[in-house]
Amino acid sequence: MPYEAPDLAKLTLSDIAELVAARKLPPVENWEPRNTGDSEMRIASDGTWYHQGGEITRPAMIRAFSSLLRREADGQYWLVTPQQKLSIIVDDAPFIAVELQSEGEGSERSLAFRLNSDDLVFADADHAIKMRNGLLYLHVRGGMWAKLARSVYYELADLALAENPDTPSIWSKGAHFSLDAPA
Repeated sequence: MPYEAPDLAKLTLSDIAELVAARKLPPVENWEPRNTGDSEMRIASDGTWYHQGGEITRPAMIRAFSSLLRREADGQYWLVTPQQKLSIIVDDAPFIAVELQSEGEGSERSLAFRLNSDDLVFADADHAIKMRNGLLYLHVRGGMWAKLARSVYYELADLALAENPDTPSIWSKGAHFSLDAPA
């Protein structure tokens, strides 16, 4: 049976939480292979993955590669396995948040995002929403961020403005996020 991306509109936040808990990523942060090289891969600013200039179109490949991503303190991105560490170019952010599910309101709100890798992320104290260069980003893991797709950006902005028209901000899982550009 082929893999099917989760449809947030058909899931409750409890369902999403179960899927998040079930997704076990490899411990790439613990692997320090000596064999390094260049993957000849790039993630464009629109979230498209390329290998040797050709687009990677299979979602399963993108999902697999994204689980091996690591960002070093110097900002360099790598695809890491226990045996090998290959550099990868990331034009902006390695992920795009392509879908949003909101439940509750005010400080009781929970926001879940689906990424272009089909990973699911709740905005919370460990997964902040931040404005950078006029765009909204969601922290995913290990210093890696997801840029919010335009439709998700507008959906989130509408929610924030409905509750806080003077100072756009929003709550999720007990954390408060300003959607204003930093001064």
